[in-house]
Amino acid sequence: MNMQNNENITTTYKKAIYSGTFDPITNGHMDIIKRATNIFDEVIIAVAKSETKAPMFSHERRVDFAKAATENMPSVRVIGFDTLLVDFATNMGINTIIRGLRAVSDFEYELQMGYANSSINKKIETLYLMPTLENAFVSSTIVREIIRFNGKFEHLVPKKVIECM
Repeated sequence: MNMQNNENITTTYKKAIYSGTFDPITNGHMDIIKRATNIFDEVIIAVAKSETKAPMFSHERRVDFAKAATENMPSVRVIGFDTLLVDFATNMGINTIIRGLRAVSDFEYELQMGYANSSINKKIETLYLMPTLENAFVSSTIVREIIRFNGKFEHLVPKKVIECM
């Protein structure tokens, strides 16, 4: 194939969804987002309302945190949602869901969720990404615990999130 003949090259526009409660968004989340933007043309950060998890921060604030953290990433869009993730993805016309895996303990839950999503919509694909080693221990749960006890957490979340808090 003659690579100089652009007529034979097909370009597609690929989107993916990275969902979570992001309570709050952490450097670990940002690590996954940056990796996803290297793979996809557009990454939708889908912030789940998730009232059953009793988040520390309101849905609106979590959306604001995610928008602030990604404001310099032109291929990232932040949207809040309150439906099944599969329904949200289908309504957005997106069939790839990004999930982060920090440790083996994450894998079982994420695998079950991936299978459940696929059972609802066979076109949904789940792509698992691992953060760098320095962010592998960072979770929103850890950050919330540190915040509750007035500990130092600034090194675990994006600077823009600190400014929003």
